[in-house]
Amino acid sequence: MCLQHSEGDTESSTPQNSSAGLAQNVSEDHREPFPWDAGVFDAHCHPTDTMASIKSIPAMKARVLTVMSTRSQDQELVCEVAWNHGLHDGKTLLSPSLLSTDQDRIVPSFGWHPWFSYQLYDDKASSPTYDGTPAGKIAHYDQVLAPAPSSKDVSFSNGLSEPRPLSEFLEETRRRLEKFPLALVGEVGLDKVFRLPTTWTSAEEEGREEGLTPGGREGRRLSPYRVQMAHQATILRAQLELAGRMGRAVSVHGVQAHGILYDTIASCWKGHEKEVLSRRQKRQIATGAEDFSDDTDDDSVHDITLDKGDNLPKPTADSGKKVGPRNFPPRICLHSYSGHVEQLKMYIHPRVPAKVYFSFSMAINWDTGGGEKTEEAIRAIPDDRLLVESDLHVAGEQMDSSLAEVCRQICHIKGWSLREGVEILGKNWREFVLGS
Repeated sequence: MCLQHSEGDTESSTPQNSSAGLAQNVSEDHREPFPWDAGVFDAHCHPTDTMASIKSIPAMKARVLTVMSTRSQDQELVCEVAWNHGLHDGKTLLSPSLLSTDQDRIVPSFGWHPWFSYQLYDDKASSPTYDGTPAGKIAHYDQVLAPAPSSKDVSFSNGLSEPRPLSEFLEETRRRLEKFPLALVGEVGLDKVFRLPTTWTSAEEEGREEGLTPGGREGRRLSPYRVQMAHQATILRAQLELAGRMGRAVSVHGVQAHGILYDTIASCWKGHEKEVLSRRQKRQIATGAEDFSDDTDDDSVHDITLDKGDNLPKPTADSGKKVGPRNFPPRICLHSYSGHVEQLKMYIHPRVPAKVYFSFSMAINWDTGGGEKTEEAIRAIPDDRLLVESDLHVAGEQMDSSLAEVCRQICHIKGWSLREGVEILGKNWREFVLGS
């Protein structure tokens, strides 16, 4: 999530002094020139939080920005920017000479961020948390926030917005996705440590920074209230299923909730897992092949997989079960990934039917002190699953600089030459957004 929203106790806090020293310790005068001509793609950013910066996009060195929406105040802003600067045909990416300076610079992404998930209620639930009454508003926030605000200060809930029906937002998002065929779903996800900011005081209202899109923290103190994880998961799963039905990629936020995040995502693809074949099963697939091996040959699993529905023998006992509709996204990006290596391995297991990517930013992964864990994760991630992002709330030179720095870091860690790495990362972004 962009820094103008960052909450002090989340992993996306305001940058400290960078701990990444590898690439940054080298004088700019002695660094290899950055190969912008190879194409750099920001997988996750929030320039609509500072609309005045949008005019700088045509002059940026980065080729395309993947622009997130997060809440009620920025959905239409992302639409507006995509209409004026959007990439409308993925084929133009294969021919840079066809790219326009003004057009072809934005891929929009539409979603509801977990920090704002309390503003939605599941109107299709058997017992919705909101009934449209003033008392119902208090009851809704008591159910989805912890501790229940009415137990401490009933005026807190009164100062929050009227809850919106989840189905209404999903329908609006569906229409936006239809309007922009390359659009993603995002930013969505789970956040275990985020706390709501307090309601505005008169002094805070007077000191608000002009030019920032409303809805963020904007320097307010933090309340003790967090969004219940079960409610966040309900909002997340509904958006994942929408992305699955429409065949769109998803950008996912996860902070200190890596286990439940995986469980929520994996619940969408249950029954669609790929078959993983053992050595013996691979031999059996070959029609008419004779097995001359001895009986002690093991059945160790290898990385050859079959999608359910492929016209090949299915070796497992449960492979004949009927599965439901494909309600999971085909491609998923875990943005500014902050989990451990063992956690990321779950996402790249051969049975996972979605293609999962991991993106990294200077603002979150290095500038907040997580460089060592980040570098371990990057070494473990397959080359074709890495992406770069800025996660910044302002477009222009600062965003370009952040993207160049994270590219240098990843290339150093992976042992790639700079141009080679930028080309790999660009190819990965195209496959993430457009599909293989």
